[in-house]
Amino acid sequence: MAPAGRILVGEIGRPHGVRGLVKLRSFTADPAAIASYGPLTDETGQRRFALTLLSDGLARVEGVEDRDAAARLTGARLYVERASLPPPDEDEFYLADLVGLRAETAAAEPLGRVRSVEDNGAGAFLVLDGPRGERFVPFTRACVPVVDVAAGRVVVEPPEETAAPPPPDEEAAA
Repeated sequence: MAPAGRILVGEIGRPHGVRGLVKLRSFTADPAAIASYGPLTDETGQRRFALTLLSDGLARVEGVEDRDAAARLTGARLYVERASLPPPDEDEFYLADLVGLRAETAAAEPLGRVRSVEDNGAGAFLVLDGPRGERFVPFTRACVPVVDVAAGRVVVEPPEETAAPPPPDEEAAA
């Protein structure tokens, strides 16, 4: 989960070469904009990163001069203060805005709350915590046709393969 008041904007990947360059994964709409949002920090907010972007998804991190130092940064998640980002356009939102929203069906049946929005490379998905446990729902328009941040809810139409199993039949267990 993102630290309060900050948005995840990127992640430092593996080292590139021997002079301290790193691969950089930017989550911003314009990947080159990541370095312009002001000081980037780690999840704790204690460590600051100043980046210089190079070509092909490469970056130089200020103070990192060799491969070993770059390797120690692998996997570092980069955050920026929410106030440093432009406001979302109408009908747009930051994925962090979804965390905590009520999840329900189109018929207003409760499914739980959005615990997080994850993306492991195959596309984003919502992690819901609900009365039947944890549920993963692809974050697509077909599965999440309505996102209403102002009303504090998302409408979820989970595909059958992600539907939570029914509660155990108490009579069958006896």
